[in-house]
Amino acid sequence: MTDLTSLKYTEEHEWVALEGDIATVGVTDYAAEKLGDVVFVDLPAVGSTVTANTVCGEIESTKSVGELYAPLSGEVIEINSAVVDDPSIVNSGAFDAGWLVKIRVDPAEVDALLDRAAYVALTGGEE
Repeated sequence: MTDLTSLKYTEEHEWVALEGDIATVGVTDYAAEKLGDVVFVDLPAVGSTVTANTVCGEIESTKSVGELYAPLSGEVIEINSAVVDDPSIVNSGAFDAGWLVKIRVDPAEVDALLDRAAYVALTGGEE
């Protein structure tokens, strides 16, 4: 399991793991639980550019459709095709196998995201 304290978070319930200039992005367990059973994931295309705080995809569940926001600006270098093929992975492994995209970013941008304590406070301690 991923060390959740090393991750950064957004107010839209995405998590970010940074390795050099590569940000791995997914949705939190909190978001996956609120969505319910995920049945469809639409991710940005590899090679496309995403802009921080703008919609770059969607996650559909049996209960609702949620928008996926880019937590940082950059170029999409990889998508998790396993999640596209089997969206339920988001529910069973949001912080591991359920990652969604990898984006080449400016690492300095990560400082603007929430740390673990701030994210837990945002969710009322439910994460």
